[in-house]
Amino acid sequence: MKKTAPLIRNMKASGEKVVCVTAYDLPTGLAAERAGVDLVLVGDSLGNVVLGLDSTLPVTLEDMARHTAAVRRAVRTPMLVSDMPFGTYEGDPSAALASAVTLMRAGAEGIKLEGVHEAAIRTIARAGIPVMGHLGFTPQHVHEFGGHRVQGREDGARVVEEALRLASLGVFAIVLELIPATLAEEVTRQVACPTIGIGAGPGCDGQIQVFHDLVGLADKQYRHARRYAECGEAFQRALEGYRDDVKQGGFPTEDHGF
Repeated sequence: MKKTAPLIRNMKASGEKVVCVTAYDLPTGLAAERAGVDLVLVGDSLGNVVLGLDSTLPVTLEDMARHTAAVRRAVRTPMLVSDMPFGTYEGDPSAALASAVTLMRAGAEGIKLEGVHEAAIRTIARAGIPVMGHLGFTPQHVHEFGGHRVQGREDGARVVEEALRLASLGVFAIVLELIPATLAEEVTRQVACPTIGIGAGPGCDGQIQVFHDLVGLADKQYRHARRYAECGEAFQRALEGYRDDVKQGGFPTEDHGF
């Protein structure tokens, strides 16, 4: 069954966990499609894992649209959501809508933005575009936080209040990133829409992870992620085998010619 924003939202009431993963191109999109996940996010984390940047801040709207279009060619059943990059929604709501429209035209079926930007969310939602929220550690505010740090330990009430504000604005789900598990459980109890955790414990209504972290393509292993494969090592062994065969004359053979 094709997953849509209303279906994702209703999964909370049915008690079914929402499975989300990032994808950035045709191969990762195909893997997510074939795995049967519920939601695929074209994350601005592509700045880190695809473009080799130190943060998500330099990622542009053009970057997001290009990668969204690539993933769209692979993803059919999961809902496809695209991140609004830094600087595209914090100011003029009409400019935020224009940016969201760009991502929808590239193939997205909803957008995600970080923090509580009421005017932008209302304007985007009024245009019929589903909005996904994101609270806790929000990577576009990394400099404000002083690095990748757990949020909400001392101001959990603020996180709950922000989640309730997002829910009142009609977001169909809220990502909770790097917050204490007890706080995530409290938010999950209080909001009507699903909470999607990453580094927020098992009490959320669903989980999201970065594709590269799950399959072992990231150089670093993070506490909040579990590696289900070591594809990076497999790729390395394959390329070393190819190198050796070419050097030693083992490839190509007559079987590989015409």
